[in-house]
Amino acid sequence: MLPYATLGEAEAALGRSLSFAEAIWFRYTARMPDYLIYYHNIIFLFVIFSLAPLPLALIELGFPASVSSFKIQPKVSHPPTSFFQCYKDVMRVFVLVVGPLQLSSYPIIKFVGIRAGLPLPSLWEVALQLLVYFLVEDYGNYWIHRLMHGKWGYEKIHCVHHEFTAPIGFAAPYAHWAEVLLLGIPSFAGPAMVPCHMITFWLWIALRQLEAIETHSGYDFPWTPTKFIPFYGGAEYHDYHHYVGGQSQSNFASVFTYCDYIYGTDKGYRYHKTLLAKLKEQPQLKEQPRNSDKNGQTNGFKDSGKSD
Repeated sequence: MLPYATLGEAEAALGRSLSFAEAIWFRYTARMPDYLIYYHNIIFLFVIFSLAPLPLALIELGFPASVSSFKIQPKVSHPPTSFFQCYKDVMRVFVLVVGPLQLSSYPIIKFVGIRAGLPLPSLWEVALQLLVYFLVEDYGNYWIHRLMHGKWGYEKIHCVHHEFTAPIGFAAPYAHWAEVLLLGIPSFAGPAMVPCHMITFWLWIALRQLEAIETHSGYDFPWTPTKFIPFYGGAEYHDYHHYVGGQSQSNFASVFTYCDYIYGTDKGYRYHKTLLAKLKEQPQLKEQPRNSDKNGQTNGFKDSGKSD
């Protein structure tokens, strides 16, 4: 709740006129308790989990031929029941784990200094904080993810997420409840280290989930804007990790590729890419190979066999 009764009081306290965005924020939050502002995050997560993967899922189910050339594992198709069951399981964890966690974490949000008042942050401030959050989360997620590929962690927890060897967007948050809690730690570490405005926090959570949905989409679209981000992994990069499965010791990073490169856990993926490139360079035969598509191009990850 803002400590100002009117716009005039807010402008007097700031010593300047409110920007257009600040005026909107004032009108929306002036009489709203801070904990209710924070709880908007639950609504945003529900909307993202429910709607962000939906368009591509509907296209894949209704018009698969229109996107088949971009599918990373073209030999794998999921029935409608698989999409529905995945979403239902995600919502169960959301109601029983994610929602209560959000409701109970407000005191921590206040403790670390995430604010909801005026002034609003500048675009530069938001951008720099988001960069820090992505880097911190990516590093922490890398090590937690790598540990969960140990025998106990995989068999008891992480195997749930790997039930989808060919992932779909709805499967991005599909995981054991313990994994949801563990991976929430690096997601919150950045805002705890560099406190931000509530709007930045909302944006961080939304972008991180949208990124996860994209990397689990199962499609590698050439026009995806994230392809222009340096060291960004993307759908093909993470899809390989799911394809290899439980024995995978490659591509642990959640967003960028630098951790896998530094610690040598991208060797299987790089070998795989090199092998595929050599296969594509070979002269085309009159008789198409049985594992090629109608254009004679190598199809999906299973053309070269699993490498790790």
